[in-house]
Amino acid sequence: MKERKETAAQAIVHCLQQTQVEKVFCVPGESYLAVLDALYDTPSIEVISARHEGGASFMAEAYAKSTLKPGIVMATRAVGAANLSIGVHTAYQDSTPLVVFLGQVHSKFRGREGFQEVDLEQYFQSIAKWSIELTDAERTVEIVQRAFHIATSGRPGPVIVSLPEDVLPQEVNMLYPPMPQRPSPAPSVWEVKQVEEILTNAKRPVIIAGGGVKSAKAEQDLQTFAEMLHLPVVTAFRRHDVFPNDHLLYAGHLGLGTPTSILKTVKQADVVLALGTRLSEVTTQDYSLLSPEQQLIHIDIDYNSIGKSYAPNVAIVADIKEALMQLNTLKSTSTNWENWAFSCNAAYMQASRKEESSSTNINRNIIDHIKTTLPHDAIITNDAGNFASWIHQFYMFNQSHTYVGPTSGAMGYGLPAAIGAKLAYPERTVIAFAGDGGFMMTCQELETAVRYDIPVICLVFNNKMYGTIRMHQEMHYPTRVVATDLGDVRFKELANSMGAVGYRVTTMQEFKVAFAESCQIKKPTVIEIMSDPEQISVTATITDIRKARK
Repeated sequence: MKERKETAAQAIVHCLQQTQVEKVFCVPGESYLAVLDALYDTPSIEVISARHEGGASFMAEAYAKSTLKPGIVMATRAVGAANLSIGVHTAYQDSTPLVVFLGQVHSKFRGREGFQEVDLEQYFQSIAKWSIELTDAERTVEIVQRAFHIATSGRPGPVIVSLPEDVLPQEVNMLYPPMPQRPSPAPSVWEVKQVEEILTNAKRPVIIAGGGVKSAKAEQDLQTFAEMLHLPVVTAFRRHDVFPNDHLLYAGHLGLGTPTSILKTVKQADVVLALGTRLSEVTTQDYSLLSPEQQLIHIDIDYNSIGKSYAPNVAIVADIKEALMQLNTLKSTSTNWENWAFSCNAAYMQASRKEESSSTNINRNIIDHIKTTLPHDAIITNDAGNFASWIHQFYMFNQSHTYVGPTSGAMGYGLPAAIGAKLAYPERTVIAFAGDGGFMMTCQELETAVRYDIPVICLVFNNKMYGTIRMHQEMHYPTRVVATDLGDVRFKELANSMGAVGYRVTTMQEFKVAFAESCQIKKPTVIEIMSDPEQISVTATITDIRKARK
């Protein structure tokens, strides 16, 4: 290792280069100008300046989800930190590697309630894997390398590095040891034997596959395992693309509004193999899906995730790829699960079949249309809202790395996530789904897409309300509508004013024309879809909900 004299800011950027970072997302701030200046001299790293720190953090998080590499986002002091904290929380709940660099007030001003001062270490403590303040320039490389290691090791997540502005220009001798490798723990022989014993006696086993499969790049290993033993596979909330949805062993997605027949598949199982999932509230339907009568085999790289929701019969802390490689050496059991697996697939196919009729809701027709016209490797991102249920139930993700959605359910995610995903895969078509409520929270990032020539297509389903909250309002307080109605926004004109292309459609034919043009023109595009506010969800209208309450 050769020493070289440089500033802490330059050392941070050299660590980014060492980690092969290609994109940095930010809103600039005076407290970390030294880092931005060092990036000026680093053409291998592109700096994407967003309109809002929340948008920047969503872009970085989605970029990381897409590339499976750490996303990098920068902002300044308390105000920037507060704005981007939604992206930090999303990365925490979605297990996404994210390294956040935050400018901090001058060290001499700390504790005096300086301009935009807050204790950033403490502020992020509950929603980050690690938070640290760089107080000594000589420790820059050590701390930044450790930040990357923590963000990517075990269950991935966000790490915060606070940068006092007086430390960044300090010049010291720097050493760059090799970056530590990401650990990949494997199951023991005894643990694999336990799994084999339970499976040997199983009548109706089922796999719940989560984001750990994606993080470990183990999609093909999962498919091999399922095919070897004829095991049905259901995917955890918003992890659709970890197993091909057109496979005969696919048994559906566990999320919001999951059809009863798919929930029945899991409830009927006598053995559940939870692979790379923390068995979250949504996946388990408010922690009600599994029962004590079922045997649970829980395999996850994070020991804190195991037993948090359900006590397992077999608990294995392991990288999912390593675990599946071991499980794929199992001898075939004497039990034939083929008929059980195919019946689970049939239940999924029945639930996702679209009735063809002239009165079909436009949302369902749109999903059917894009499903047949988009390239197989197209990427779908989505915001939070009931419109996403149409994607969950009717769209088929048949290829890995084609879905980017927030398990944290953050509004405003769709558009900036699409920008991040498009930057990760510039050659692929990227479609964002959003409601009018969520889209308005980060619509300013459309200008970011225009400025950097990032041709994403955003479908905005406009029913002039916060639809999901309105649905719950009608369920619990029928007819007492307050705070959920929204005004009339012309998203077509809004898009045009920012230099993007805008459409407003009211019929399926208008949508087909707008969508075809959007795919051809290769510019940031918004297609505003006027939606019926009465059709509040996939399965119910507002009138239906009110009648059910009487």
